[in-house]
Amino acid sequence: MKAKLWGTRGSIPSPGPETIRYGGNTSCVGVTLSDGSLLALDAGTGIRNLGLALPTEPTRLHILLTHLHLDHIQGLVFFAPAFRPQTEIVIWGPASPEASLRDRIARYISAPLSPVEIRELPCNVRFMDAPQVEWDIGPARIRAASVAHRGPTLGYRIDDGEDSLAYIPDHEPALGADLDALEEDWISGFALARDASLLIHDGQYADDEYPNHLGWGHSSISHALSFARRTGAEHTVLFHHDPLHTDERLDRLGAEAREHVLASGSDPSAIELGVEGAELEARARSHSPVIAG
Repeated sequence: MKAKLWGTRGSIPSPGPETIRYGGNTSCVGVTLSDGSLLALDAGTGIRNLGLALPTEPTRLHILLTHLHLDHIQGLVFFAPAFRPQTEIVIWGPASPEASLRDRIARYISAPLSPVEIRELPCNVRFMDAPQVEWDIGPARIRAASVAHRGPTLGYRIDDGEDSLAYIPDHEPALGADLDALEEDWISGFALARDASLLIHDGQYADDEYPNHLGWGHSSISHALSFARRTGAEHTVLFHHDPLHTDERLDRLGAEAREHVLASGSDPSAIELGVEGAELEARARSHSPVIAG
């Protein structure tokens, strides 16, 4: 199972010379399964480039949305395959008693926010509430579960053979608690990430920033590392970078994260900061993920 990071930023796109290395596009990860089929995790502005990279022949694609905050759906109206009648798209997302998934997304893909109405998309598109039980897409078993973040928000786990990927980009598991002292059953998202080959996890705030953002739904670097250690994830990618964090700031945060891991007696090479365009291979625990790009 392979993953490519098409957008690693959180909250709002932040293009410019100071963010060119880690990227300015918002959340989107492309996952290629063992049979060659493709899933997209979230549809931030990064999904635009994913769509441009896809072939124009008939395509079937599943998009798994963690939640409907704008930085996770704003790329949908610029996703080229959605404007091809030969494309079939299944969009999964969190259920809400307020309205259907289609109707909630239509608030964005409609006037005055969009020049296109959702009903005008020429592709064959279906909207599905992600069940909080397991289901299959191709060779993969998908699991969704609610995680600690504002609004109905899901994390996902994808198991393909012996390989596993956990995706929890917006997450505050340490809200008002000590992660190291909590029982496993009380840690948000724990079951999704347990022993994952690859964990892509929220790491938006530096430790000194977090107290000013308590309850905002995001992790500090040290909380993300504690979560990864407690769950036994083989390799962790810190994701959803703050829009104010420049490449140089992220370099420093990455160095601090590796020092933190080394001080705990673990392998610092098991921690990476997400870089737009990076390609990763999530392998079973007997191997290490291959990272390139």
